[in-house]
Amino acid sequence: MSLQFTRISSKIAFFALFLLAPVLNIFRYDVDLGHIILFGHAWTISIDSILYGGGDSVDAAIKIFSRVLFPGMAFVAISGYLIWKFGRIYCGWLCPHFSVVELVNDLMLKQLNRVTIWEKASIANKELLPRVIVGIVAVAMAFLWAVALVTYLVNPSEVLSGIANFNLGFGTSLFICVATLVFSADFIFARHLFCKYGCALGLFQSLIWMANNKAMVIKFDRARAKACRDCINYHEHKPCDQACPMRLPTRNMKRAKFTCTQCVQCVSACNEVQKNNPDGGLLSWVSGNEAQEVDRPASKFKTDEIEVKEIK
Repeated sequence: MSLQFTRISSKIAFFALFLLAPVLNIFRYDVDLGHIILFGHAWTISIDSILYGGGDSVDAAIKIFSRVLFPGMAFVAISGYLIWKFGRIYCGWLCPHFSVVELVNDLMLKQLNRVTIWEKASIANKELLPRVIVGIVAVAMAFLWAVALVTYLVNPSEVLSGIANFNLGFGTSLFICVATLVFSADFIFARHLFCKYGCALGLFQSLIWMANNKAMVIKFDRARAKACRDCINYHEHKPCDQACPMRLPTRNMKRAKFTCTQCVQCVSACNEVQKNNPDGGLLSWVSGNEAQEVDRPASKFKTDEIEVKEIK
């Protein structure tokens, strides 16, 4: 089983969970009831008796700690440790938004011979149909996202029934229309740009990851840099750089890959090109002391930049 097959399987599973969690009452917040529903049960603190007098304050404190503070601290601690060790691995392996980013990237590459509208196509394609196909898929995914989000707040059965019968309430309809418009613009024009510059969760993960110079990172084997000279170029880019959904310099220093999502598509692309090389690919996942070599001092940047230019 390849690494990319495992990653894609995990993305599909998590995307399905993202869509079905509110429908199956696994997790959602019900605005009408005013509390979270978790695995079909109401998740409340139940301290009304304290607020309105007559209750046990110790019991209320225990409930607040066990149902709010402890779960919150445990989630932050576990998430923080994983981010510290592995960086934005949530983005590359689970995030539903990044799944759409990669889907539209692949579709646009097949239909328009480029990954984003901001890049020059390897082969010009001015036909209307490919653009319509990309647009329809992007808008469809935006609508799906909008509906999924609203079901986390409004009873899913009411939302789905309203859509099927064209009988949604004004508030729900307005939310879905606006969200679909916003997500459509995001998916068509600013997919990876949002991930790089607009996602607060992604930025938070990157900052923690950068603080740990032993965290998992993609390393380029500079001792074998000459092998890159025989690498097949695609529109003036190496396949490893072209494979990166975030459009990052995959063979460069860690700080140049600040928004790396650990999707390892660059590694897979390199391995494919170097499949007949007995030494294998030149990119690999490393951590610990090996990762420190990737996170090298800024004083070495110019030297390494020259090396990269030489192998292009």
